[in-house]
Amino acid sequence: MPKQVDVEAHLAALAHPKAATVEALRSLIRSAVPEAGERIKWNAPSYFLPGGDDRLTFRLSPPPILQLILHRGAKVKDPTGVPFDDPTGLVRWVAADRGVIEIADLAEVGAREADLADLLARWLRSAE
Repeated sequence: MPKQVDVEAHLAALAHPKAATVEALRSLIRSAVPEAGERIKWNAPSYFLPGGDDRLTFRLSPPPILQLILHRGAKVKDPTGVPFDDPTGLVRWVAADRGVIEIADLAEVGAREADLADLLARWLRSAE
């Protein structure tokens, strides 16, 4: 079993230039989906529901990149695509089963908070 890494310590060691924005997003995700677990995957925070695959992972490298990657685990589940409605237009689908949300800064998180919370909660809770 892989070694569990403390998320807080890991992020502090990264000293990402958008650390405040990362923290705001982490708080938003924890509030929107309190049952989600958080761990480090791909050198960044990742979220999953109990018993499930990682479904939402930050991309923080190389700095100052800040993206949220919507995925269905490490392996492709269905190459025909993902039946997921995004009325916000925030998600850019870069592969049949992988979407990206670009986050510019803390102001964008505040301005799109409700949209982000709804979208991320629906994604994490969606069927695989």
